[in-house]
Amino acid sequence: MDKIIIQPQDFDLTTEVNLAKGDDSNIGAVVSFVGTVRDLDNESITKMTLEHYPQMTEKALVSIANQAHQRWQLGNITIIHRIGDLMVNDQIVLVITTSKHRKSAFESCEFIMDYLKTQAPFWKKEHTQSSSKWVESKTTDEDQSDSWD
Repeated sequence: MDKIIIQPQDFDLTTEVNLAKGDDSNIGAVVSFVGTVRDLDNESITKMTLEHYPQMTEKALVSIANQAHQRWQLGNITIIHRIGDLMVNDQIVLVITTSKHRKSAFESCEFIMDYLKTQAPFWKKEHTQSSSKWVESKTTDEDQSDSWD
């Protein structure tokens, strides 16, 4: 059973991996990705604010998970994306995919992350000591997402 959650609270990787695996004896691979807040541009980012439009975002995440299921033979998918104010090094996103085989698990996890970056309506604002700015989409993220077509 897939788990798709948008929440302000942090998550525990070990707990979520164990839940994703469950007791399915057909699962041979579990792949996880954890994204964190980083000081990307050496501007001394103090925090990042993540906002979303609830119904639209939830629908987009379900659609991304469904697309992954259509492309690969998967067990469970977990997507947890945080919102609110996050500090540098805080966890932002968790994606877990389970499958009988590692290739499907690796590829589907990467696919989901690429689509989250471009298809999920989250808005990020970086805050520094002196200012704040909304993060714009990157051409490299779009190119990576387009490579799955």
